[in-house]
Amino acid sequence: MYNRRADIHARFRGQQQGGIITPVEHSLVIIVTGEEGLAHGYADRRRADGVFEYFGEGQVGDMQMVRGNAAIANHSAAGKSLLLFRRAPGGLVFDGEYVYERHHFEPAPDREGNERQAIVFELRPIENVDEAVEQQDPAEAPLARMRDAAFEAANLAPGRRVVEMTVVERSRRVRDYVVARGVGHCEGCDAPAPFRRPNGTPYLEPHHIRRLSDGGPDDPRYVIALCPNCHRRVHSGADARQYNAELLNRMDRIEPTLPWV
Repeated sequence: MYNRRADIHARFRGQQQGGIITPVEHSLVIIVTGEEGLAHGYADRRRADGVFEYFGEGQVGDMQMVRGNAAIANHSAAGKSLLLFRRAPGGLVFDGEYVYERHHFEPAPDREGNERQAIVFELRPIENVDEAVEQQDPAEAPLARMRDAAFEAANLAPGRRVVEMTVVERSRRVRDYVVARGVGHCEGCDAPAPFRRPNGTPYLEPHHIRRLSDGGPDDPRYVIALCPNCHRRVHSGADARQYNAELLNRMDRIEPTLPWV
């Protein structure tokens, strides 16, 4: 159980009112849900597939993609973790870390009882993304084609429409390309992959350099293929932060900046 004032605002600062907290000096976006939001037209709910549908901020009139709402939609691109807390008697309970997948609009009453268009964010638990991606064997295709697919999924390719995919689909395309890019060797220590998957491909793990957790922005320029030993080192080693910085420097050689990025 957490006290919002003592445990969140005293440490991270950020807005003291409302359900979206965006600390300026920390890589966090904190969102709060609770039944009392029903009085203002916020009908947060969890779908059968595990996705949490979270209503954006704005009590009167149509919701706009600004301020806290924009912070949720852009949290991955900004390298910020999205943390969900639930209101409970006595304080807040941590629900988990989530990843923004998409959003939609639906009619809902505002604080004054007038119908308006509400922004509903579709958020997937980060552990569900990791598990779903890891359950799949890497795709087999020419590396250049996999690279194009990865950058397209990351919405970084020029002159193309935004690709509508789930975060799992985007993550898998990027993961498949990054693992194939390693050509059977760890991109951290250059050692051969320790073993092969059932389909014969070398076993390597994707690491998101720009985030402390394994579900960061889907950008091949910031995802590196590591052997399990290096992956544990960058998360749990005494030199984890320094090693992560070394991996970022390696990316200038591994994945040169594209002219349109």
